[in-house]
Amino acid sequence: MSDRLEAAPSVHRFNRYEIKYLVEERKLPELHAHLSERMDRDRHQSSATRVSSLYYDTRDLRFYWEKIEGLRFRRKLRIRVYGAPESINDRSESFVELKQRVNRVTQKRRIRLSYAEARVLCDERRDPGGPPERAAVVQEVLVLTQNLDLRPTAITTYFRAGYMGREADLGLRVTIDHRVSGRDRDFHLASDCPNQFIIPPHLAVVEVKVDERAPTWFTDLAARLELSTVRISKYCKAIEAATNGPRAPQHAREFPGHDAPTPAASELVEP
Repeated sequence: MSDRLEAAPSVHRFNRYEIKYLVEERKLPELHAHLSERMDRDRHQSSATRVSSLYYDTRDLRFYWEKIEGLRFRRKLRIRVYGAPESINDRSESFVELKQRVNRVTQKRRIRLSYAEARVLCDERRDPGGPPERAAVVQEVLVLTQNLDLRPTAITTYFRAGYMGREADLGLRVTIDHRVSGRDRDFHLASDCPNQFIIPPHLAVVEVKVDERAPTWFTDLAARLELSTVRISKYCKAIEAATNGPRAPQHAREFPGHDAPTPAASELVEP
Protein backbone atom coordinates (compact mmCIF):
# COMPACT_ATOMS: atom_id res chain seq x y z
CA MET A 1 0.00 0.00 0.00
CA SER A 2 1.39 3.42 -0.92
CA ASP A 3 2.71 5.88 1.66
CA ARG A 4 -0.11 8.26 0.73
CA LEU A 5 -2.70 5.59 1.39
CA GLU A 6 -1.15 4.83 4.78
CA ALA A 7 -0.85 8.46 5.86
CA ALA A 8 -4.13 10.05 4.73
CA PRO A 9 -7.19 10.17 7.02
CA SER A 10 -9.44 7.10 6.73
CA VAL A 11 -12.81 8.83 7.07
CA HIS A 12 -14.20 12.17 5.90
CA ARG A 13 -17.65 13.55 6.80
CA PHE A 14 -19.12 16.90 5.86
CA ASN A 15 -22.30 18.83 5.08
CA ARG A 16 -22.44 21.55 2.44
CA TYR A 17 -24.47 23.32 -0.22
CA GLU A 18 -23.66 22.71 -3.88
CA ILE A 19 -24.40 24.96 -6.86
CA LYS A 20 -23.73 23.81 -10.43
CA TYR A 21 -23.18 25.73 -13.65
CA LEU A 22 -22.49 24.82 -17.26
CA VAL A 23 -19.74 26.88 -18.88
CA GLU A 24 -18.42 26.90 -22.42
CA GLU A 25 -14.80 25.78 -22.71
CA ARG A 26 -13.86 29.05 -24.43
CA LYS A 27 -14.69 30.91 -21.19
CA LEU A 28 -12.52 28.71 -18.99
CA PRO A 29 -9.29 30.77 -19.27
CA GLU A 30 -11.10 33.84 -17.93
CA LEU A 31 -12.77 31.78 -15.21
CA HIS A 32 -9.42 30.26 -14.14
CA ALA A 33 -7.81 33.70 -14.09
CA HIS A 34 -10.44 35.18 -11.77
CA LEU A 35 -10.49 32.14 -9.47
CA SER A 36 -6.68 32.20 -9.19
CA GLU A 37 -6.83 35.78 -7.91
CA ARG A 38 -8.98 34.87 -4.92
CA MET A 39 -8.45 31.14 -4.34
CA ASP A 40 -5.64 28.58 -4.11
CA ARG A 41 -5.33 25.75 -6.60
CA ASP A 42 -6.05 22.37 -5.06
CA ARG A 43 -2.63 20.75 -5.21
CA HIS A 44 -4.25 17.33 -5.58
CA GLN A 45 -6.33 18.34 -8.62
CA SER A 46 -4.90 20.01 -11.69
CA SER A 47 -6.67 20.35 -15.04
CA ALA A 48 -5.12 16.99 -15.96
CA THR A 49 -6.48 15.11 -12.93
CA ARG A 50 -8.67 12.28 -14.18
CA VAL A 51 -11.55 11.28 -11.89
CA SER A 52 -13.44 8.03 -12.43
CA SER A 53 -16.47 6.97 -10.38
CA LEU A 54 -18.35 3.68 -10.36
CA TYR A 55 -21.97 4.12 -9.27
CA TYR A 56 -24.19 1.49 -7.68
CA ASP A 57 -27.96 1.31 -7.95
CA THR A 58 -30.85 -1.12 -7.71
CA ARG A 59 -32.07 -3.21 -10.62
CA ASP A 60 -34.91 -0.73 -11.17
CA LEU A 61 -32.61 2.33 -10.78
CA ARG A 62 -34.06 3.57 -7.52
CA PHE A 63 -31.30 6.15 -6.91
CA TYR A 64 -31.61 7.47 -10.44
CA TRP A 65 -35.36 8.02 -10.08
CA GLU A 66 -34.97 9.60 -6.64
CA LYS A 67 -32.80 12.25 -8.30
CA ILE A 68 -35.05 12.75 -11.33
CA GLU A 69 -38.13 13.09 -9.14
CA GLY A 70 -36.34 15.55 -6.86
CA LEU A 71 -36.99 13.75 -3.59
CA ARG A 72 -36.02 15.79 -0.56
CA PHE A 73 -34.03 12.84 0.76
CA ARG A 74 -31.98 10.84 -1.72
CA ARG A 75 -28.61 9.13 -1.81
CA LYS A 76 -26.04 7.35 -3.91
CA LEU A 77 -23.11 5.00 -3.47
CA ARG A 78 -19.93 5.12 -5.54
CA ILE A 79 -16.28 4.09 -5.70
CA ARG A 80 -14.00 6.92 -6.81
CA VAL A 81 -10.45 6.60 -8.14
CA TYR A 82 -8.03 9.23 -9.42
CA GLY A 83 -5.70 8.63 -12.36
CA ALA A 84 -5.59 7.00 -15.78
CA PRO A 85 -6.87 3.40 -16.10
CA GLU A 86 -3.39 2.03 -16.73
CA SER A 87 -2.24 3.44 -13.37
CA ILE A 88 -4.99 1.69 -11.37
CA ASN A 89 -4.36 -1.62 -9.61
CA ASP A 90 -5.51 -3.45 -6.48
CA ARG A 91 -3.32 -1.28 -4.24
CA SER A 92 -4.43 2.04 -5.71
CA GLU A 93 -5.98 4.58 -3.37
CA SER A 94 -9.74 4.72 -3.76
CA PHE A 95 -12.71 6.16 -1.90
CA VAL A 96 -16.06 4.59 -1.16
CA GLU A 97 -18.54 7.44 -0.83
CA LEU A 98 -22.07 7.62 0.50
CA LYS A 99 -23.54 10.87 -0.73
CA GLN A 100 -27.02 11.99 0.23
CA ARG A 101 -29.19 15.06 -0.15
CA VAL A 102 -31.39 16.24 2.71
CA ASN A 103 -33.51 19.12 1.46
CA ARG A 104 -30.86 21.50 0.05
CA VAL A 105 -27.92 20.19 2.07
CA THR A 106 -25.47 17.67 0.61
CA GLN A 107 -23.97 15.24 3.10
CA LYS A 108 -21.07 12.94 2.35
CA ARG A 109 -19.39 10.13 4.24
CA ARG A 110 -16.23 8.88 2.58
CA ILE A 111 -13.76 6.19 3.56
CA ARG A 112 -10.33 5.72 2.05
CA LEU A 113 -9.17 2.21 1.20
CA SER A 114 -7.38 0.30 -1.52
CA TYR A 115 -9.20 -0.47 -4.76
CA ALA A 116 -9.19 -4.19 -3.88
CA GLU A 117 -10.79 -3.43 -0.50
CA ALA A 118 -13.38 -1.19 -2.14
CA ARG A 119 -14.46 -4.04 -4.44
CA VAL A 120 -14.65 -6.46 -1.49
CA LEU A 121 -16.94 -4.02 0.31
CA CYS A 122 -19.22 -2.96 -2.54
CA ASP A 123 -19.19 -5.97 -4.89
CA GLU A 124 -18.68 -8.90 -2.51
CA ARG A 125 -20.54 -7.13 0.32
CA ARG A 126 -17.97 -8.13 2.90
CA ASP A 127 -16.15 -6.10 5.54
CA PRO A 128 -12.58 -5.59 4.27
CA GLY A 129 -11.35 -4.82 7.79
CA GLY A 130 -9.03 -1.94 8.50
CA PRO A 131 -8.98 0.99 10.94
CA PRO A 132 -11.82 0.93 13.50
CA GLU A 133 -12.74 4.56 12.78
CA ARG A 134 -14.16 3.58 9.41
CA ALA A 135 -16.28 0.70 10.78
CA ALA A 136 -19.49 2.76 11.01
CA VAL A 137 -19.37 3.77 7.35
CA VAL A 138 -18.43 0.23 6.30
CA GLN A 139 -21.48 -1.12 8.10
CA GLU A 140 -23.70 1.52 6.52
CA VAL A 141 -22.45 0.50 3.06
CA LEU A 142 -23.00 -3.19 3.84
CA VAL A 143 -26.57 -2.62 5.01
CA LEU A 144 -27.34 -0.53 1.93
CA THR A 145 -25.84 -2.95 -0.60
CA GLN A 146 -27.41 -6.00 1.01
CA ASN A 147 -30.88 -4.61 1.74
CA LEU A 148 -31.29 -2.97 -1.67
CA ASP A 149 -29.28 -5.53 -3.66
CA LEU A 150 -27.10 -2.78 -5.16
CA ARG A 151 -25.02 -3.54 -8.23
CA PRO A 152 -22.57 -1.66 -10.48
CA THR A 153 -24.62 0.47 -12.87
CA ALA A 154 -22.56 3.21 -14.54
CA ILE A 155 -19.12 4.77 -14.69
CA THR A 156 -18.41 8.46 -15.16
CA THR A 157 -15.01 9.94 -16.04
CA TYR A 158 -13.83 13.52 -16.40
CA PHE A 159 -10.82 15.77 -15.92
CA ARG A 160 -10.99 18.06 -12.90
CA ALA A 161 -9.34 21.27 -11.75
CA GLY A 162 -10.02 22.38 -8.19
CA TYR A 163 -9.73 25.57 -6.16
CA MET A 164 -9.79 26.03 -2.38
CA GLY A 165 -10.93 29.20 -0.63
CA ARG A 166 -8.60 31.24 1.56
CA GLU A 167 -8.99 33.88 4.27
CA ALA A 168 -12.68 34.85 4.41
CA ASP A 169 -13.56 32.06 1.95
CA LEU A 170 -12.05 29.09 3.78
CA GLY A 171 -15.25 27.05 3.43
CA LEU A 172 -15.44 27.60 -0.33
CA ARG A 173 -14.43 25.03 -2.95
CA VAL A 174 -14.83 25.30 -6.73
CA THR A 175 -14.25 22.45 -9.17
CA ILE A 176 -14.25 22.53 -12.97
CA ASP A 177 -14.95 19.22 -14.74
CA HIS A 178 -14.47 18.90 -18.49
CA ARG A 179 -14.61 16.13 -21.12
CA VAL A 180 -17.28 14.36 -19.07
CA SER A 181 -17.89 10.85 -20.37
CA GLY A 182 -19.36 7.59 -19.17
CA ARG A 183 -20.34 4.01 -19.90
CA ASP A 184 -22.81 1.37 -18.73
CA ARG A 185 -20.61 -1.74 -18.89
CA ASP A 186 -17.16 -3.14 -18.11
CA PHE A 187 -17.19 -1.86 -14.55
CA HIS A 188 -13.53 -2.36 -13.62
CA LEU A 189 -12.03 1.11 -13.26
CA ALA A 190 -8.70 -0.09 -14.68
CA SER A 191 -10.36 -1.12 -17.95
CA ASP A 192 -9.49 0.73 -21.15
CA CYS A 193 -13.07 0.30 -22.40
CA PRO A 194 -14.02 3.42 -24.40
CA ASN A 195 -16.50 5.88 -22.96
CA GLN A 196 -18.92 8.18 -24.72
CA PHE A 197 -19.45 11.85 -23.99
CA ILE A 198 -22.45 12.33 -21.73
CA ILE A 199 -22.04 16.12 -21.73
CA PRO A 200 -20.98 17.83 -24.97
CA PRO A 201 -17.20 18.31 -24.94
CA HIS A 202 -17.48 22.06 -25.53
CA LEU A 203 -19.14 22.39 -22.11
CA ALA A 204 -17.65 22.01 -18.64
CA VAL A 205 -19.42 21.60 -15.29
CA VAL A 206 -18.54 24.10 -12.57
CA GLU A 207 -19.49 23.10 -9.04
CA VAL A 208 -19.44 25.59 -6.17
CA LYS A 209 -19.38 23.96 -2.75
CA VAL A 210 -19.99 26.15 0.28
CA ASP A 211 -20.80 25.82 3.97
CA GLU A 212 -23.49 28.52 3.84
CA ARG A 213 -23.67 30.72 0.73
CA ALA A 214 -21.55 31.54 -2.29
CA PRO A 215 -19.58 34.79 -1.82
CA THR A 216 -20.77 37.88 -3.65
CA TRP A 217 -17.60 38.10 -5.74
CA PHE A 218 -18.34 34.65 -7.21
CA THR A 219 -21.98 35.39 -8.02
CA ASP A 220 -20.81 38.61 -9.68
CA LEU A 221 -18.27 36.59 -11.69
CA ALA A 222 -20.94 34.08 -12.72
CA ALA A 223 -23.14 36.94 -13.93
CA ARG A 224 -20.26 38.50 -15.87
CA LEU A 225 -19.55 35.18 -17.60
CA GLU A 226 -23.29 34.63 -18.16
CA LEU A 227 -23.35 31.38 -16.22
CA SER A 228 -26.72 29.96 -15.27
CA THR A 229 -27.32 27.49 -12.49
CA VAL A 230 -28.43 24.02 -13.60
CA ARG A 231 -29.70 20.85 -11.97
CA ILE A 232 -27.51 18.25 -13.56
CA SER A 233 -26.21 14.87 -12.45
CA LYS A 234 -23.31 13.11 -14.16
CA TYR A 235 -24.66 9.77 -13.00
CA CYS A 236 -28.10 10.50 -14.44
CA LYS A 237 -26.59 11.63 -17.74
CA ALA A 238 -24.66 8.35 -17.95
CA ILE A 239 -27.84 6.35 -17.34
CA GLU A 240 -29.79 8.35 -19.92
CA ALA A 241 -27.06 8.02 -22.54
CA ALA A 242 -27.10 4.25 -22.11
CA THR A 243 -30.89 4.09 -22.24
CA ASN A 244 -30.96 6.09 -25.46
CA GLY A 245 -28.51 3.84 -27.29
CA PRO A 246 -25.03 3.93 -25.77
CA ARG A 247 -23.38 2.24 -28.72
CA ALA A 248 -24.78 4.43 -31.51
CA PRO A 249 -21.98 5.19 -33.99
CA GLN A 250 -22.36 8.96 -33.69
CA HIS A 251 -21.17 8.86 -30.08
CA ALA A 252 -17.49 9.75 -29.77
CA ARG A 253 -14.87 8.09 -27.67
CA GLU A 254 -13.41 10.14 -24.83
CA PHE A 255 -10.01 10.43 -26.45
CA PRO A 256 -8.71 13.57 -28.23
CA GLY A 257 -9.55 13.72 -31.90
CA HIS A 258 -12.92 12.00 -31.54
CA ASP A 259 -15.23 14.85 -30.59
CA ALA A 260 -18.90 14.03 -30.27
CA PRO A 261 -21.82 15.99 -31.71
CA THR A 262 -22.89 18.83 -29.43
CA PRO A 263 -26.59 18.88 -28.60
CA ALA A 264 -28.13 22.00 -27.12
CA ALA A 265 -27.22 22.77 -23.52
CA SER A 266 -30.92 22.68 -22.64
CA GLU A 267 -30.91 18.95 -23.33
CA LEU A 268 -28.53 18.46 -20.41
CA VAL A 269 -30.68 20.09 -17.75
CA GLU A 270 -32.86 17.83 -15.63
CA PRO A 271 -36.56 18.70 -15.38
